[in-house]
Amino acid sequence: MLRPLLILLIHLSISTARAQLAQSVRIEIPSNPTEAEAFDVTPLDDRGVLMTIRTGSFFNNSASQFSFQKFDTNLKPLWQTTIKQDIQFQPLLSYHSQQYVYHLFREYDSNRFRFLKLNIEDGTMQSIDGILLDQFDVLGFKVMGSQAYVSGYRNQRPVVMAFSFFDGTSKVLPGLYVNHLEISSLELNEARREVNVLIHSTRRRCAFSIRTYGYDSKLLRVVNFDKATNSLISGKLLPVNDQESLLVGNYSTDCTPYSQGVYVTRIRHHQPDELSADVSAEAVKNMQYIEFSELQNFFNYLKPKRQEKLLAKAKRKKDEGKDYKFRYRLLVHDLLPSSDGFTLVAEVYYPQYRGGSLAYGGYLRGADRYDGFRYTHAFVCGFDNSGKFLWDNCLPIKELVSPDLTEMVQLSQQGDRMVLAYPNEGEITTEVIQKNKVLTQSENIKLQTNASDERITYSAQNNLMAWHDRHFLACGFQKIAASGNFTKQREVFYLQKLTYDPDAKPAKTSPATTRKNAGSER
Repeated sequence: MLRPLLILLIHLSISTARAQLAQSVRIEIPSNPTEAEAFDVTPLDDRGVLMTIRTGSFFNNSASQFSFQKFDTNLKPLWQTTIKQDIQFQPLLSYHSQQYVYHLFREYDSNRFRFLKLNIEDGTMQSIDGILLDQFDVLGFKVMGSQAYVSGYRNQRPVVMAFSFFDGTSKVLPGLYVNHLEISSLELNEARREVNVLIHSTRRRCAFSIRTYGYDSKLLRVVNFDKATNSLISGKLLPVNDQESLLVGNYSTDCTPYSQGVYVTRIRHHQPDELSADVSAEAVKNMQYIEFSELQNFFNYLKPKRQEKLLAKAKRKKDEGKDYKFRYRLLVHDLLPSSDGFTLVAEVYYPQYRGGSLAYGGYLRGADRYDGFRYTHAFVCGFDNSGKFLWDNCLPIKELVSPDLTEMVQLSQQGDRMVLAYPNEGEITTEVIQKNKVLTQSENIKLQTNASDERITYSAQNNLMAWHDRHFLACGFQKIAASGNFTKQREVFYLQKLTYDPDAKPAKTSPATTRKNAGSER
């Protein structure tokens, strides 16, 4: 049976000042912590939002039930449908296009896979079974046309498979099943009906390359960056027209995962009779490297004295003819087109461990427990259509640790302004920028329920998504209790619509709170 949805309309006012990020509509779904359940939210721009609720699992010997419900932009229900999946098929990944949402399942300890195709407009579904490789560790999944692309590793070697929904056949994309090779990303070019596999080698200075395949799974071209000055760590492609794309990512100087800066270059979509070596050489020649110390605002997350000391040290090393090694790990987002080019958003993080204390007050490294990923800040860079770097800005991130490495910072374009926001423990932190200027300093908005006599006592797995126009979506799990009676609490999964008002004055920032396991400044 489907859970009843409790829809609450929220109209909040703040006496001291109006918040620029206002809470308007909220949906609560009762959650049972003793059940195996999972919630997923897919923003559909101005067409609304899709919520997926999964209950049951192989481990508790119950069939999985998937409930899909679509809401409009005011979070009013449009349609709802349910399907039960065989207990043997476990969900792996999902992907959505403009018209469909796809779910990928695999039969337990088998090479049998199942694809579920859901029509976003009316909720109709189609299930397609197929055979892929056995012993295949799936990491990526995308769909173009009537073909699915599944990426992962087999025997520690990379594999990308193309599966046809039309006839159920599958193919392995050639030239990838090689030792010491890793997949950086899998990207689709819908206009050209091409698949781009970005890979890098763990040997030979982390050689980076792009392998492009046609819709028939044949290799069309290879662009190599083994002669680049620095080692490319990751890359994101953005088609600018039918003839070329921009490649943007982060780089290191010593083949490590620690970034020294970002790079950008143009890549021509050359014809089959044109030499790949010529296009590769041209892309390497046009490579633009932007070191972190060259960015105007990258280090603004640090205290002024610490920032000044770090930049002075980097400059001194450079004047001496030596490289200063930055040690930043980056999570690079997909590139966002803008009115004058495109925008790059990247989050800086590091793995955090929690030590186990011993009887004599020391710490044993072997007893360390992995705590998750701690985010320090995000930076934003603007480029024009030719790839020329224009400006940068920074959003400091306070006390945010996530068990999974996911994109926490969201960007919403509001005319010539950008709203940066991220969730943390039931609060949303926002900052408004205009290119390299900060128009509104960080503002914390605490999420609330509709009832004034209720209090949110616990908030977990908080997520935030840029939606359409001036709106965001916030979701996660919360425990809620009536004021003065914390012994009886209800647990819910919430979905909340937030609206940015550019004409409102910033609300007073909520006081800082002390949280355990705070990381040291880096």
